[in-house]
Amino acid sequence: MLIERIYDEDLAQASYMIGCQATGQALVVDPRRDIDVYRQMAAKSGMEITAVTETHIHADYLSGTRELAAATGATMYVSGEGGEDWQYEFEATRLYDGDEIRLGNIVVAAVHTPGHTPEHLSFLVTDGAFADAPGYLLTGDFVFSGDLGRPDLLDEAAGGVDTRFEGAKQMFASLKEKFLTLPDHVQVFPGHGAGSACGKALGALPSTTVGYERLYSWWNPYLAANDEEGFINELLEGQPDAPFYFGRMKNQNRQGPAVFGERVPLAELSVETVAEQLAADAVTFVDTRSVDAVHAGTVAGALNIPAGKSIATYAAWAVDPETDPRPLVLLAPDQEAADEFWDHLVRVGIDQVAGYVTTIEGLPQATPRLVAPEEVEAFEKAMLLDVRAVSEHAAGAVPGATQLHGGRVLWNLDQIPAQGTVVTYCQSGLRSSVVASTLRHAGYDVVELEGSYAAWAAAHQDTAVAAG
Repeated sequence: MLIERIYDEDLAQASYMIGCQATGQALVVDPRRDIDVYRQMAAKSGMEITAVTETHIHADYLSGTRELAAATGATMYVSGEGGEDWQYEFEATRLYDGDEIRLGNIVVAAVHTPGHTPEHLSFLVTDGAFADAPGYLLTGDFVFSGDLGRPDLLDEAAGGVDTRFEGAKQMFASLKEKFLTLPDHVQVFPGHGAGSACGKALGALPSTTVGYERLYSWWNPYLAANDEEGFINELLEGQPDAPFYFGRMKNQNRQGPAVFGERVPLAELSVETVAEQLAADAVTFVDTRSVDAVHAGTVAGALNIPAGKSIATYAAWAVDPETDPRPLVLLAPDQEAADEFWDHLVRVGIDQVAGYVTTIEGLPQATPRLVAPEEVEAFEKAMLLDVRAVSEHAAGAVPGATQLHGGRVLWNLDQIPAQGTVVTYCQSGLRSSVVASTLRHAGYDVVELEGSYAAWAAAHQDTAVAAG
């Protein structure tokens, strides 16, 4: 048997390929939308992807289940659990608690584990060539290394009202009835790692075991004491801000993401063409350089989405393709870099990219305005906007700042003063640059706090205060 973990550092998301080496059949669980990695892995292992499935209707990324099935002819399996309000809306084989997918000697059994979402499945894997009992559990957003999937995302991202309490109760039951009944040796492969917004304290370890979580988890004492109320309170307390694009992902994943088919490499565009498109307001320019480079000068009205490990995350903060369908033009050093950047974009459903340019010379330019830390309090402004998480703001903030998570700003423009100057900051400046460029693109007058909160705190060590 083969179990391969495919990890996306950008979204802290794990997908898996399970293969039977005797028959050459493979199953992919929770694929992302840029699917070449799975096809290459299968080819390298001499396998054919015959099945694809997912643990639940995801909120943090756009599923590649339909894309991979279309490319390989694999059978699609999705959850049929959760009741009529939580059914997938596209054709696929439904899985219910106890149903099995067979790959030669391997048995993959669906286990209904509601809590994070009502339809959530985990997958128990038995390698029939060596054992007659399960040895592995793919938990999706149910159990992570050192944490649990949050049950409040339906409220935060899908328009639910107080569904978090029922979700937390379901999580308590799923742990007692489905997880802790398994032997200690069962190895656990979660769907996310540290940095994901799908939990509040995810560990960085790629896997854990039922026994380890039984011994050392924060939640086990509550289950041992049958303290459901204490468990619910602890689970719901301190969950991180949920970016608003999660709602779009949830809806699209339920309906069935559009299938790309084979994508051709992005074309390099002439500066003259892009200048004409910008003048006609027909495209959105994306500067993929570092914050420092952008602060030295960028294209007027450009979004700053720096290349690196968080492209998809920040792109989904800055671009809402449902309200602004204009294609993007990327600034990239070459075609390979542009195509890789596009791979990250499609993971969050930002599909329309017209092409790329390698320079901003010849395009209308502007230099973002900055204000020094020692000058910000006296600076004339309509709002001082802290785009960090609630927990960061509570630990310390510039006096007078309003907190609004960077992943929520584009969807809450009614909270941003239309007149006057907005000053933005985060911890070090990267998130602030993304949000500031988003607001400038939307027509707001924005100045960034130079060096952001870290620089302000260093200059005001005696006056830095907790926001409470």
